[in-house]
Amino acid sequence: MDNFAVTRRAFLAATTTTAALSLTGQAQPNTAEVVPGKKSPNEKLNVAAIGAGGKGLGDIMNASKTENVVALCDVDWRRCEEAFYRLPDAKQYRDYRNMLEEMGDQIDALNVSTPDHTHAPAAYMAMKMGKHVYVQKPLTHTVAEARLLKNTAAEMNVVTQMGNQGHSGDGVRELCEMVWGGAIGPVREAHVWTHRPVWKNQGVPEAMPPAVQPELIDWDRWIGAAPWRPYNPAYAPHDWRAWRDFGGGSLGDMACHIMDPVYMCLKLVEASSYTVEVVMQKGQNQETFPISSTIKYSFPARGEMPPVDVYWYDGHWPENGQEVYNRPKRPAGVPETCVLGDDNANGSFLIGDNGIVTQGEYGGNPRLVPDEKMKDYKKPDPTLPRVPEEDHTQDWLNAIKNGTKSCSDFSYAGPFTEMVNFGNLVVKSGQKLEWDNIQGVVKNAPVNIVSKEYRKGWELPI
Repeated sequence: MDNFAVTRRAFLAATTTTAALSLTGQAQPNTAEVVPGKKSPNEKLNVAAIGAGGKGLGDIMNASKTENVVALCDVDWRRCEEAFYRLPDAKQYRDYRNMLEEMGDQIDALNVSTPDHTHAPAAYMAMKMGKHVYVQKPLTHTVAEARLLKNTAAEMNVVTQMGNQGHSGDGVRELCEMVWGGAIGPVREAHVWTHRPVWKNQGVPEAMPPAVQPELIDWDRWIGAAPWRPYNPAYAPHDWRAWRDFGGGSLGDMACHIMDPVYMCLKLVEASSYTVEVVMQKGQNQETFPISSTIKYSFPARGEMPPVDVYWYDGHWPENGQEVYNRPKRPAGVPETCVLGDDNANGSFLIGDNGIVTQGEYGGNPRLVPDEKMKDYKKPDPTLPRVPEEDHTQDWLNAIKNGTKSCSDFSYAGPFTEMVNFGNLVVKSGQKLEWDNIQGVVKNAPVNIVSKEYRKGWELPI
């Protein structure tokens, strides 16, 4: 079904009945209590998709292996033809607000697999209606949205998951067990890198000129909460990551994957505050993210863990006829023959007082370096629970049915995404900023820099 007359009743009901959500506290109970539908472990869930093309296709097909897919929503019907073909019994929508209003009592859970700027408005509305949500990484487009979704998930008691699928892997847990077991001693420095961007237009300083809009894309709904601009293929369907209004650049794209093992094993969620500053950036402008950047996060002690600096590197640029990739300096004593990360394309390493450990893009294959240090090393016995079959989608679905918590639910993914998005605030401003992780305020700048303006009809209570 396609209803072009946008119905805002459900969306406004969700937002206007919400008690004020400040960045400084927990969500207040909604006077109109919504209790999520209870399912037995043997009963299939009714699942819907907001975003059914591209990554959204893979996400909803994963859910379809064990559950009923009852609705598909996408603003670009060119991109979701395969989903429509493979899931012919699912109702079809262009506007998720219409879908939720018309089928709210028939939907238990849904995937949100859209450009970053749409994540929070869609997930917030769904959760306020008592729906369980799986939201692609990065969880949100802004710092304020990340805290809003974390608080709303707790308020509504729904099961949530961010789509950083590496968090379901054994490698992240093996790294934690190695570091916590003292394999490299106290960690004081970590380095995380990516070869992104792999899309065009990052570093472009001006908006693109209007172009002919494809017939099957609803551009007004694609823009959603972002400031209006005419269609251009440089924005959709792929290169939106480069543009500040829609994505988060290389950091927004990959940090929720590559930085996740570092975030977890160093217990950064426990930091009372942290600072972030730009070390280097190339191609800074007001429209898109820079072609390359290095930023430094500095965290105080967390329990028995000492203060630690975490460096992020992204991007590449041409120089003397060759492409130069922004990478950390190879640690002393680690030979060039020793692979760091995943063939140096993506990865991280941690430097402790007694050694160095590296791992790949999704936290896989944690190992001591140089390579000979692994010959006589025995990894600790597992102490952290593993995700069965390392299946991120199924972990979420099982949690809904069993009344448990998924591995990357919003109590974890919310603060993690706050940290990622706070890095992008610094990239945009060029300032060194300090984030109060408890109170949810910027200590040396106005708090409103952590949010943004929303187009009428797509507002959030932040």
